[in-house]
Amino acid sequence: MERLAASECPALTTRRKRRAERTGANHDPIVWVEAQGTNVVDADGNRYVDLTSGFGVAFIGHRHPAVVEAVKEQADALLHALGDLYPSSVKIELLEKLCALSPWPEARAMLSLSGAEAVTAALKTAVMATGRPGVVAFEGSYHGLLYGPLAVSGFAERFRAPFDRQLGSHVHFAQWPNTDDAVDRALRSLPDDWSEVGALIVEPIQGRAGVRVPPRGFLKELGKTCKQHGVVLIVDEIFTGLGRCGAWWRSVRDEVTPDVICVGKALGGGLPVSACIAREEVMRAWGDPDREAIHTGTFYGDPLGAAAALATLGVIEKEGLVALSETRGAAFVETLQRASLRGVSEIRHAGTMLGLQLERELRALSVTRALLDRGYLVLPAGKRADVIQLVPPVTLSQARFDGFVDALDEVLETAP
Repeated sequence: MERLAASECPALTTRRKRRAERTGANHDPIVWVEAQGTNVVDADGNRYVDLTSGFGVAFIGHRHPAVVEAVKEQADALLHALGDLYPSSVKIELLEKLCALSPWPEARAMLSLSGAEAVTAALKTAVMATGRPGVVAFEGSYHGLLYGPLAVSGFAERFRAPFDRQLGSHVHFAQWPNTDDAVDRALRSLPDDWSEVGALIVEPIQGRAGVRVPPRGFLKELGKTCKQHGVVLIVDEIFTGLGRCGAWWRSVRDEVTPDVICVGKALGGGLPVSACIAREEVMRAWGDPDREAIHTGTFYGDPLGAAAALATLGVIEKEGLVALSETRGAAFVETLQRASLRGVSEIRHAGTMLGLQLERELRALSVTRALLDRGYLVLPAGKRADVIQLVPPVTLSQARFDGFVDALDEVLETAP
C-alpha cells in the first residue's frame, strides 16, 4: 500500500481515506495476483469469492480456458496489425460476428478498447447521421468518464463539475422512472423542442446507480419518441448485454430495437475490447469516400483483444450462458428472499445483475468492507452508497452463493 500511495494518482488514495473517515473502517484495497473461475487470490495468499466479476468483465469466469488458449495462439501469430489501414484477419472475423449478433438484418460496427470509447463512437455516429448536436440522457446514468460520455453521465454532478466549461451545454437530463406511475413523469421530462437533438442515450438498467430497473414499457415508449422526432436511439449495453441480464440484448428483450448498441466489459473475457454496433443506415453516415478516417485508434481491433472476444462469444453460445444467467439469477434471488435479510428493503435483479437496496445511506461502504474481511468481493452502488451490487460470474455455484448469503446475514446483523 505504501508503494501504491507513492505511485498512483493521489485522487484514488484520497478517496479511500475519505471512505475510511466516513465509515470508521479500513479501506485499503487488496492487491490481486491471481484469478480463476469465481475466485480471486490476493498478494497475501487470501482467497476470495468474486461477486463483482471485475466490474462485470468476467461474466464467463476469470481466466476461462478457451479465452486463455485463444490469446496464446494469437500471441504466437500476430500481436499487432496496422489498425484500420491494414487490419488483421481476426479483427474482420470479430466485426462479422458482432454484426451477426445484432438485432438488425444489416449492421456495421466500430471496435475500440473501453466502454467509454464505444459510447464516444456512438455519440459521434449520431451527430454524423443527424447533423444535430443535442443529446438526451438520464438522471443517474453512467456511461464512462471520457469527455463525451462524461457529458451524458448523470450519476453524480461532482464528476462533471470540474470540467463543465469544457463539456458544453448540449445535454438534457430527463428523469429516470422508478415506479410504474413515474413513467409519464419521466416522459414529460423529455425536451419540448427536439429540433437540435440528435441522440437519446439510455441504459436498459442503470447499473452503477443501484441496479435501477425501469418499469415495463418505458424503453419501448422511448423508442417511439425517438422515431417520431428522427432521433438516434443509443442503448448502452456495456454492462447489461451479452447475457448478463438473461438476454443477448436487454433492450431488445424489453421490446425496443435501438439504432446503436454499445458493448464492452464482458466482451473480451478479461481483455480490453469494446464495440459500437449500429444499423447500416445509421452507420452509413461515416461513409463519405472523400474523407480521411476521422474516428480511429492505434489499438482499436487489436488482434489479442479480437481473439479473446471471439473466444468469449463462442463460450457464451456453446455453454448456453444466456439462459443460465436467467435461471441462476432467479435462484440467487430466491435464496436472498428466503434469508429475510435485516436492513434490506428491496431486491432488484435481471439475470445475474442484482441490487440489494439497504435502508440507510452510506451503509453499503461498511457492509462491502465487512464482507471483504469474510472473503467475499461485492461493490457498493447508488448515489447514496445504499445498494449492494452483485454481478457474479454466471458460473458461480449455488453452494458458493449460499455461503455468501450466510456471511451477508451475519454482516447485516453486526456491521454499522
